[in-house]
Amino acid sequence: MRDVIIIGGGPAGATLARLIGKELNTVIIDKKNRDEKITTFKKPCGGLIAPDAQRSLARFQLQIPNEVLANPQIFAVKTMDLQTDITMHYQRFYLNVNRHRFDSWLLSLVKDADVIEDARVTKIERITDRCKVYYVKDGVEYTEEGRLLVGADGADSIVRKTFFSKKIRQYMAIQQVFFAQQAKPMYASYFDHTLTDSYGWGLSKDGHWIFGAALPLRESRISFDELKKRTEFEGLDRNAPLYTEACLVNSPKSIHEIECGNKGIYLIGEAAGFISPSSLEGISYAMDSALALARAFKTNNVSKHYVKFSRRLKLKIFLKQIKSIVLYTPFLRKWVMISKIDSIDLVE
Repeated sequence: MRDVIIIGGGPAGATLARLIGKELNTVIIDKKNRDEKITTFKKPCGGLIAPDAQRSLARFQLQIPNEVLANPQIFAVKTMDLQTDITMHYQRFYLNVNRHRFDSWLLSLVKDADVIEDARVTKIERITDRCKVYYVKDGVEYTEEGRLLVGADGADSIVRKTFFSKKIRQYMAIQQVFFAQQAKPMYASYFDHTLTDSYGWGLSKDGHWIFGAALPLRESRISFDELKKRTEFEGLDRNAPLYTEACLVNSPKSIHEIECGNKGIYLIGEAAGFISPSSLEGISYAMDSALALARAFKTNNVSKHYVKFSRRLKLKIFLKQIKSIVLYTPFLRKWVMISKIDSIDLVE
């Protein structure tokens, strides 16, 4: 029997396994394969490493390998309010990466835990003092039993849905990838409150253009297509995407929607609700919540100390909620943009 079973091998699960693997018998069950040519799952994500995530990487003394980085590296974001037709540019220090390679790199750092890839968890049971996890790999069902269970499996967490009833606000993130070898390199963010109270994004990445948006669940694809019509696609055929991908994304409306877990079953990263409600940045929260739980595992009361060690993250999310009020309230956003606070003028 395992000490810890982690479901999900993204930044949260990989970080936790790396931190606890030497002391605890740990296994990660992950639905992707690190080989991007054969994996059946890639997280729909723009693939920008924000300053908060860079800070988390720095705390762990991690340096992103060159093969994970994508081109181009651009340090200005074109921000467009589609209702007021106001466009401003802001300096931002994001790193452009291949998200699948980034996740695979973090998972490759796990040396002291077992990693089961290309596996889909189908059912979880609590049996007295342990949990039993059923998963399918290569068409065959297997099981793992563990004293502790950790859900690091994102917005559609089977762990959260099975054991916890606390609801959290969710969006559908949809994005399309276009061939754009000749397109002008750019990062862009789009706001249109008639379609979503979140935002859309566009960015150049290795000769392609990624266009995406976080949208209300109801009629999300219709809203996505309408948002695409309202945005500029210079030099691209907006009707010819190479592929379309989608996934649920959490965005806590209140810190009370965050679920840390208890009694041997815990949640980290987006599964818990640790994700920015203003930008949907989740990598820093994934790594930092994993650190908080790893520290709690070293105490004699994991539940109590995990809540204690994650208070800073909850405060950070509370402050991001205040920021999101300004960002997603149309008249406040308009005032900020026309005031030119923190904006830059581009020189052609």
